[in-house]
Amino acid sequence: MRMTAHRTTGGAAGAREPLLARGQRIHDGLVVDRRLGEGAFAEVYRVRHHVLGWQALKLFKDVASLGATFSRLDEARILSTLGHPGIIRVFDAGTVDTAEGVRGYFTMEYVAGGSLERLIESHAGVVPVHRVTAVLRQVADGLTVAHERRPPVVHRDLTLANVLVTYDESGPRAKVSDFGLAKETDPATRAASGQGTVAYMPPEVLIRGRGYACAGDVWALGTIVYYLLTNSFPYGADDPVRCFAAARFDHPLRPPSDFNDDVGPELDRLVADMLRVAPGDRPAMREVAERAPTAPPAAPADELVRAALALSRVPGRLAEAADRLEETVSRHPGLRERHLTRLTTWRRGVVQ
Repeated sequence: MRMTAHRTTGGAAGAREPLLARGQRIHDGLVVDRRLGEGAFAEVYRVRHHVLGWQALKLFKDVASLGATFSRLDEARILSTLGHPGIIRVFDAGTVDTAEGVRGYFTMEYVAGGSLERLIESHAGVVPVHRVTAVLRQVADGLTVAHERRPPVVHRDLTLANVLVTYDESGPRAKVSDFGLAKETDPATRAASGQGTVAYMPPEVLIRGRGYACAGDVWALGTIVYYLLTNSFPYGADDPVRCFAAARFDHPLRPPSDFNDDVGPELDRLVADMLRVAPGDRPAMREVAERAPTAPPAAPADELVRAALALSRVPGRLAEAADRLEETVSRHPGLRERHLTRLTTWRRGVVQ
């Protein structure tokens, strides 16, 4: 297998103090556990609901009113009513006092596995092709539901960071988050963000300044799949100097199989079609879902436990390993008794 060296695509937006404190009460039923991460316009926390258990809370850095918070969540709230397994559910929204004043927030389904960025890291930069095709099919299924609403709901900012991964008996399950949020943010800010959003922008938006449509989501998903297969962005988007240059789209796309011997011709053709420069030449999302190669049966639960054990031995990754193990035993209650002591010690920062 020929693979390029992995380059991280995300990261925290600087070492700053969290806006919410551990143990802070959002309201009578919701308490902050810890901060999970920080992006260009929001922080994400794990919180515990007194009835529903763990949830994720996204705290906007610049939204102070409840009305503005709800306006950002219009499309996310619509999609959450569909109950599609490929779309993160939104539970609640409100405002809370923070270290920098009142800020808007919303709570959503908590996914212990993290984002596709973390999936890349857990596989040391080499994600097996059958895992990638499973992600492709699952995300395309969820986006098909969104695109086929009337009027269509378009994501607009699909990235590795906005696709979350949970685990069940069939293996990883991809879920799309942050619907409808990108349209409320400055495109220039998104292009300069730590998540490298510009690398996912279709040429009709990035170069020609057109509005973002369903074909843009197809491009972004194609970019994600290309990166998972090759550890590089298509059309030279890894190079920040060339990123905004229209000329980079004049060169033929190198097929993923040039970098990864495990990629077959069927997947090569699908990714190439998703990354057609002309938006009208790209397939609709439903066609993408239908053409996505079928992945073989996934690993049993014991393999998921072994993956968590391996992660626990990596310096600085114990909390992540505990999240992974907790997610696994919650999906497989028969494993809880065997691994409860280990999970408890991991939460205390001790590796057995």
